[in-house]
Amino acid sequence: MAKTPTSAPGPITYADAGVDISRAHRTKQRIKYLAHKTFTRGVLSEIGGFGGLFAVDKAKYHDPVLVSSVDGVGTKLKIAFEMGLHSTVGADLVNHCVNDIAVQGAAPLFFMDYLAAGKLDPAVAEQVVEGIADACKHNGCALIGGETAEMPGFYPHGEYDLAGFIVGVVEREKIITGKTVEIGDIVLGLPSNGLHTNGYSLARKLLFEVGHYSAETYVNEIKNKVGNELMRTHKSYWPVVKKLMDGECVSALAHITGGGLSENLPRVLPRGTAAIIELGSWPVLPIFEHLQTLGNVPQDEMLRTFNMGLGMLLVIPSKKFKKAQTVLERVGEKAYTVGRIVKGERKVLYN
Repeated sequence: MAKTPTSAPGPITYADAGVDISRAHRTKQRIKYLAHKTFTRGVLSEIGGFGGLFAVDKAKYHDPVLVSSVDGVGTKLKIAFEMGLHSTVGADLVNHCVNDIAVQGAAPLFFMDYLAAGKLDPAVAEQVVEGIADACKHNGCALIGGETAEMPGFYPHGEYDLAGFIVGVVEREKIITGKTVEIGDIVLGLPSNGLHTNGYSLARKLLFEVGHYSAETYVNEIKNKVGNELMRTHKSYWPVVKKLMDGECVSALAHITGGGLSENLPRVLPRGTAAIIELGSWPVLPIFEHLQTLGNVPQDEMLRTFNMGLGMLLVIPSKKFKKAQTVLERVGEKAYTVGRIVKGERKVLYN
């Protein structure tokens, strides 16, 4: 026989269920302040509306095309939780998304974020959004809204999820598609400063389970504490890409994220072409060498999991190579000649 439901002894509120609307409101007011500092002329709405409004400058673009991307930070968040370091993952998120649209020649216009936790910690949320806002400002991108969700029982205590959405713009005739890539073009690599935001599940297994390190362990082979090394901020390449675009120096770009060198460069190669990458033509960062040693990881697995020290690959027409070098020198960006385009079927070959 079914039990007769009984009433609660007193009124139950949303806060009793674990969602404190008042605390969330106070946090969102602080987020609103941080976002305001990123606003550009195109922003037409206030933070807190049901949707963000942004107007493309019609005087600046003749035939504008919008380019969008969405991504997260992955299991790098696990390191952030352990270290109590939350501002850098906000910057990771923005810079990753900026790079993803930069490869098509798009200038970032606006950004929106999604932050969800079982119980919202105002101090943590502020750190995350502060990192997002600072990176948006650095990239000339407006933070025009987002979602801060409190979901009791859904996430472990002290953990949260983070994702971002970006929209950029490029003149239709200046979209970088890779269709002009030709046999004989040169592949340049721009250095990364670490893992960026990819390969962390394998890196965490190797460092913490195989190596038995903690975040605070100093490792001679990488000349750093493990946590500090893993939390290096994902680099934004947009300032460099913009200068190269202005000089019409680049035929294709590949952001080296999940899939590493092996799977990302083929995405921008036209049919009938392949790329030969010369191993040893750039300095592989010590963290990658140590990871490979710890797990006896095969070379092909390393090349399709990590960026191996190259965060962005550029395909440069041979006749524009010297001009590209000049542009890179002027902006103070180091680049390595790592390969060339050959006849083949959209794959990377290693020498």
